[in-house]
Amino acid sequence: MILNISAVLLFGAASALAVKTNSAGGGAAIVLFLFGFFAAGTGAYEPIHHVVQACAEALNDLG
Repeated sequence: MILNISAVLLFGAASALAVKTNSAGGGAAIVLFLFGFFAAGTGAYEPIHHVVQACAEALNDLG
């Protein structure tokens, strides 16, 4: 079974959780940073999207 989840939805949910739990660590900062770029669709979207996609494919290949 393949499950497709939008990056905006995934990082949005993680951002909401980080804000709700008052997380102030580096992981929360990265999640909020990535959510901002995916949601805004700025000029930096493409390079960040390719890095995240490459990481996701690498994790998929490990399993």
